[in-house]
Amino acid sequence: MLLDPEIENDVAYELCQIVGRSLLPLRGPEAGTAFLFAAATGADYLLTADVLTGGPAAELGLRPSVTEPPGVAPDTLTLPAGDWARRPELGVAVLPMAGLHEQARARGWRWRTQPVTDGLAAGPAVVAAVGAQPASAFVLAQGVRADAARPLEVAVERVLRDGDRVLVDTALPDGYVGAPVFAVDTNVDGDLGVHCLGLVLPADGGRHPVATFDRIRAAVAELPGPAA
Repeated sequence: MLLDPEIENDVAYELCQIVGRSLLPLRGPEAGTAFLFAAATGADYLLTADVLTGGPAAELGLRPSVTEPPGVAPDTLTLPAGDWARRPELGVAVLPMAGLHEQARARGWRWRTQPVTDGLAAGPAVVAAVGAQPASAFVLAQGVRADAARPLEVAVERVLRDGDRVLVDTALPDGYVGAPVFAVDTNVDGDLGVHCLGLVLPADGGRHPVATFDRIRAAVAELPGPAA
């Protein structure tokens, strides 16, 4: 669905309110974004693009708004490459959050996040409905400023289908690989519904493929533990 610019601005604002604290800056071989996903099982996971986890370790930034009490959590966490469940065939890496919750408890702080819920994540029918005509898309990411700051940003772009691929139809700035992509549709009453289609993969020919949530869910379900 292609929205009017005013409605796009409203949707972008609302997304920042409901999932803004799911996003975290990640730096591996390059700067990118990771975000939290709460599965239907109740377990939560950190999701990002596989390309960001290919080094010996990745550095996860902790914004003050995602931890409590103030001033206790470190500024960054080091995530060894072996902690990730990598799915290079999908372009996705998944990290169960159980160990990071335990690490936080041991150090006297807690996570304070707004994960993308299973209900917000797109199902197969929503993914299949993405067509060849451009539709409004919203990419929430931890951008990269010239001074190396990593602010929360929203890019209002277009998403479409090209063959069997869902694409963000432009090249995105630094820091956006791994970020969640949202789109909208209408329900039977005509009300707007927002869905997270998946996450941004590295650009290919000036456009970014999207690793869609129907495949991400399947990858999460294969992991041992609560989601199995």
